[in-house]
Amino acid sequence: MGTKDIRTKLDQTKKVEDLYWDTKHWKSMLKFMEDEIIFMERLLSSYIFEPNTPNLFERLQDYQKRLVMAKTEKGQVRINISKHENDLAGMMECTDSSCDSAYYQKHDRLKAEVVSCTEHFQILKSEIFNYAGGILKKRKPEPK
Repeated sequence: MGTKDIRTKLDQTKKVEDLYWDTKHWKSMLKFMEDEIIFMERLLSSYIFEPNTPNLFERLQDYQKRLVMAKTEKGQVRINISKHENDLAGMMECTDSSCDSAYYQKHDRLKAEVVSCTEHFQILKSEIFNYAGGILKKRKPEPK
């Protein structure tokens, strides 16, 4: 194996490591999103809201439905990340730029999916927190 081949192999290893690091970061973001969804589901099903709030039940139902949709989207993105991680091993065998380009294009499409998923969730989370913050019970329960 010549010096050029060794350098090419090292360059390729670095490229794969960089893409793999991205996938680890995305998985971490999605895990945190999963924890936030669990918290919001518990929040929405609790009894801490003023009961006389107009359309309370409907709003809470809408948020719960949208959380299910966010969970589904997150799950699909997570599956796509895992498939991509498995495919990255094949990138080590690439010897030309067109092969690299295909992996980078797939990586960029997946990155766009992750960004879209997390942005949709951030909007929903903001709506839930803004709504919930305005209708929380404001007094302690009476001692019995």
